[in-house]
Amino acid sequence: MPQTPLAVVVLAAGQGTRMKSSTPKVLHRLAGLPLIAHVLESARALEPAHLVVVVRHERDTVAASVLEVAPHAQLVDQDDVPGTGRAVEQAVEALPADFAGDVVVVSADVPFVDHGTLAALIAQHREEEAEATLLSAVVPDPAGYGRVIRRRGDLVDRIVEQKDATDAEREVTEINSGTYVFRVAALRQHLPFVTPANAQNEKYLTDVIGLVTVNGGTVAARTVEEAWRVEGINDRVQLAAAARRLNDRIVRHWQLEGVSIVDPATTWIDRDVSLARDVEILPGTQLRGATVIETGAVVGPDTTLVDTEVGAGATVKRTDATLAIIGAGATVGPWSYLRPGTDLGERGKIGAFVETKNAVIGEGSKVPHLSYIGDTEIGVESNIGAGSITANYDGVEKHRTVIGSHVRMGSHNVYVAPVRIGDGAHSGAGAVVRKDVPAGALVLSVAPQRTIGGWVEAKRPGSAAAKAAAASQEAEAQGTE
Repeated sequence: MPQTPLAVVVLAAGQGTRMKSSTPKVLHRLAGLPLIAHVLESARALEPAHLVVVVRHERDTVAASVLEVAPHAQLVDQDDVPGTGRAVEQAVEALPADFAGDVVVVSADVPFVDHGTLAALIAQHREEEAEATLLSAVVPDPAGYGRVIRRRGDLVDRIVEQKDATDAEREVTEINSGTYVFRVAALRQHLPFVTPANAQNEKYLTDVIGLVTVNGGTVAARTVEEAWRVEGINDRVQLAAAARRLNDRIVRHWQLEGVSIVDPATTWIDRDVSLARDVEILPGTQLRGATVIETGAVVGPDTTLVDTEVGAGATVKRTDATLAIIGAGATVGPWSYLRPGTDLGERGKIGAFVETKNAVIGEGSKVPHLSYIGDTEIGVESNIGAGSITANYDGVEKHRTVIGSHVRMGSHNVYVAPVRIGDGAHSGAGAVVRKDVPAGALVLSVAPQRTIGGWVEAKRPGSAAAKAAAASQEAEAQGTE
């Protein structure tokens, strides 16, 4: 690309009322990222000298999201004058006075205009030595879009917004995408003359196109082959459609990279997910955030992983996990709930109806059934019996339970933290462990069993249980005769 200086202006000031949401439109998420993040990443890939983002509605919230993705972006606050023309006018005023290059203008709610599309638009703009070049598309239903009105040859004469168009102009199927490249000199010359004299009482950026042509300048257009690339997202119906389109492309990408995805229609993968070859994804699976899955792992069915690492050869079935680490060869599920801070070692197991949180479970250790393990550290090759609970909260503070290596804990144990279980220790069923247990010891909670004969007949006379007890006693008596 020629060394002409480049600035990119991202328009993110709109309220987005059709979303009917307390969340700013540009912060609604698509494949795990805010809409504006997709646009900013494409803009940054152009390596502009200046990246300017115009904000207004929910200013601070949008600004924080912008700076998270593009820390060096320059924020410009749009004033009370409405319209894209005014937004770009203020963005240009924020550029250095000696900036003499090209200005790319993109909308924060058009997430599919990628770096390649923008680079091609800039190249055509410079090749044709145009003062302005717009990105357009031909669509079967242009309702709601500005129409591109051409004049001699392929040059653009003007853009007419839907509400200002004549009946004949509304029949035009070439639409303006809202993505442009301008010579900065053209913007500085014409933007001051743009007025809000239109149906929406706004300063339209599109009016600059007409002013350029009236003054003898050249306006070019580049028509994209895939019209969906320039579709804006204005409501939740469009957002859902865009999410499906992007997810289909993401799923296809991973399939071509050697990942088996059994049912693409029910598999959702965020853009920042990383999958190795020979991973198998079963139906009903959602992979979100920065989840990483290594080779040979099997995930699903009916599993949601958020920012979770899954080691090679692991199996994760019917599980919900967030900010967790699952080691190589480990097994998780079904119906497991891994909360943040769970770290399951290689060949470890978290089984059916087990919940974990801030728990480090060592290599080869198992929590197989019906347990809650929170704020806990377990060594290697230990086994925790069914129905175990680490009672980590005393009503004021959280405490940790530390269980050593090669430990065998019985069923229905309760560990009242803080407590430590030494290496090689064992416990009996139903133990309530309140004190530290030395290595190699057996811990029991011994209480004599008390049996009160005839209690049901005395306290529940006439009940089904009483009748069954009486019949059993009669049968036993007859059997002894």
